[in-house]
Amino acid sequence: MKKLIAGIALFGTFALASAQTITFDKTTFDYGTIKPSADGTRFFTVTNTGDKPLILSNVKPSCGCTTPEFSQDPIMPGKSAKIKVGYNTAINGPFNKMIEVFSNDPANSRSVIYIKGNVDANAPEPKPLTAEEQKAAAKAEKKAAKLAKKAAAK
Repeated sequence: MKKLIAGIALFGTFALASAQTITFDKTTFDYGTIKPSADGTRFFTVTNTGDKPLILSNVKPSCGCTTPEFSQDPIMPGKSAKIKVGYNTAINGPFNKMIEVFSNDPANSRSVIYIKGNVDANAPEPKPLTAEEQKAAAKAEKKAAKLAKKAAAK
């Protein structure tokens, strides 16, 4: 009987170890101090560190001033995807917003990420992006638009 219980416990441990696992490159994105109507778009990278496909089922902002975009396509083990988050920078003052990310990760079906910053007319001018940074931003924007279009078609 003891061997049967030990076998069931051991099998249960392996069953739990074999799953999709959500991880983020960062859980808080700090915009710093930005000017009104500045670009409010930022990206979070989601990686599946498990061994089964990860599916984001919903990404929910805490208010209407924040707009997330994401793909519901499965994220294969070891692969990553982006969550595009936009903040309405026409609203002056400090902000700290929560975004809930729902997935099929059995241990973290609800994860929380944050954006924070301050919109101030007296903010310093942003430094211009390098050619490499512009290329990376354009590529990320293009990919996010493609994923958003694909998600809207479903």
